[in-house]
Amino acid sequence: MRDQDPSPTSTDRRLTTKEAAELLGVKPETVYAYVSRGQLSSRRTPGGRGSTFDAREVEALARRNRREGSGNPGSGGELSVRTRITLIEEDRYYFRGVDAAELATRHSYEEVAEWLWTGSMRPGTTFTAPEAAVEVARRAVEGLPEHTSPTDRLRVAAIAAGTADPLRFDLSEEAVLGTARTLIPTLVAALPQRGTYRRDEGPLAQRLWSRLSGRDADEASLRALDTALALLVDHDLAASTLAVRVAASARAHAYAAVSAGLGVLEGPLHGASSGLAHRMLLDVLDEGDAGPVIAEELRAGRRIPGLGHRLYTGEDPRARVLFGLLEEIPNAAPALAAARDIVATTARHTPLHANVDLALAVLTASCGMPATAGETVFAVARTAGWIAHALEEYGERPLRMRPSGHYVGPKPPQPLPEY
Repeated sequence: MRDQDPSPTSTDRRLTTKEAAELLGVKPETVYAYVSRGQLSSRRTPGGRGSTFDAREVEALARRNRREGSGNPGSGGELSVRTRITLIEEDRYYFRGVDAAELATRHSYEEVAEWLWTGSMRPGTTFTAPEAAVEVARRAVEGLPEHTSPTDRLRVAAIAAGTADPLRFDLSEEAVLGTARTLIPTLVAALPQRGTYRRDEGPLAQRLWSRLSGRDADEASLRALDTALALLVDHDLAASTLAVRVAASARAHAYAAVSAGLGVLEGPLHGASSGLAHRMLLDVLDEGDAGPVIAEELRAGRRIPGLGHRLYTGEDPRARVLFGLLEEIPNAAPALAAARDIVATTARHTPLHANVDLALAVLTASCGMPATAGETVFAVARTAGWIAHALEEYGERPLRMRPSGHYVGPKPPQPLPEY
């Protein structure tokens, strides 16, 4: 006869809120945050007092929290989200287990996007924008003031394109993939044209070039732009990507989720960083020496843009690939020299490496693009990654991205305020 397990988890024993909280190592009120997020189920016995919880379910959650390093959902700790899309390890990163830098150098942006979405490679794939969606998006963008930032233009274009899509609320994988393949080229087509070099067909990098530079595009520069798009397609749970997953968790459609990402991207610590590096690079070119420019940045209490990354101890792998391609562009030589001067000058006191923002700044500065061009490249590229994360989140339990607040205000009940 087999011995029976005397532990509570082998029975139908129910735990009170206090007992469940002690087992989870949280405050009693936090147990209900787990219930609202669907991680625990509660039950009230008719005529009984308070909710009870299945001991096995509580213990399983406690084990999972210990394994994943998570605890109180309102404790302010870093959020950990299961994902199969991007892994960052030391000084390398991977898309679905494949080295992302190698993917970007061997495949077009569209091909890398398809890999991110489906795990399948579709050689030669291109994205096509529906004329009706482009027309609606262009009219909306053309009504904006001239000084409107590129991210604002893209956000307005995304919202406008969504209004033209009656099937936008279909969150099935097939429908969302269809949206992805048309939304990205629609965003590019809605941007204002620069110069006479116009492309509305072919690889996305060609079409985007005509929105960023008034110069004709040479093969080396187009390749650098296409590779930059592929390198930037995703980078795990960056702030904008987390916003997209929160929107998708609430079952916002893909256009709205992308709009949420664009709203966060505009911050100076995220997508706008390359613009700061671009302006600094131009200052160094004007001065002929990085020393005075770096000194002025530090004197103003600003961090040096384009240097260092919290996830990489060495050189940003995206910057390494992009700098290698920029070596092949003759016009990039002065900007490359200025970037090296910035790194060398700063390294005298702080061992910081160049990140992708500085590499983007070299590309935009040497190709006759405005300082905001890097932000545009970043936003267009990352749209594919946002949709990959939205797709993944649509397959998860709804509203799971809902942490509880850790209240630290006055203890209630407080008296009503007097007039």
